[in-house]
Amino acid sequence: MEVNKELARELVKIKAVQINPNKFFTWTSGIKSPIYCDNRMTMSYPKVRKKIVNAFKQFIENMEEQPEVIAGCATAGIPHAAWLAEALDLPMVYVRGKAKGHGKGNQIEGDLREGQRVIVIEDLISTGGSSIEAAKSLEKSGAEVLGVLAIFTYGLAIASENFKKEKIYLYTITNFDSLVDLLVEDGELPPEKKAGLLEWRNQL
Repeated sequence: MEVNKELARELVKIKAVQINPNKFFTWTSGIKSPIYCDNRMTMSYPKVRKKIVNAFKQFIENMEEQPEVIAGCATAGIPHAAWLAEALDLPMVYVRGKAKGHGKGNQIEGDLREGQRVIVIEDLISTGGSSIEAAKSLEKSGAEVLGVLAIFTYGLAIASENFKKEKIYLYTITNFDSLVDLLVEDGELPPEKKAGLLEWRNQL
């Protein structure tokens, strides 16, 4: 089975991703959504998190340029970045949403040196804003960002536009389209509901 569908099935199984076309969830942004994704749930399932790490690792090993540092986005990207850095035997840093207001005032924690090649790890892509800000913070510090890798994306057009505008490469293991296809395939979602879900996503 393709890794994107295999992981999508695991995310549904552990309830990291839930879809309810009849009763919408409310995102932090206030958007009403038929899907709720909480990839922090994966921390509690060793089998699932190993699949995530292996998928990231395989992708990185096939890249033309190899990273020298793995960077996690605070907060949900941090554990996956740590497990991946361990698997690749690479240094790791993490990027705060904003600089600390005390101590050294760091936004990037860890030992990052100018010119080092970095891969950014995120758990979820909606608009891409936080991941892009993390990447830009790393670039401002002198690092070379090779791209952002994430577990799941809603596939919003604005996210593609934002990454393209900032010239930042994005790869995700699985996505909203694969998830919907899988749910129909497994009989957990009536086929007639698929069009409505895709229409909801495409109009955002």
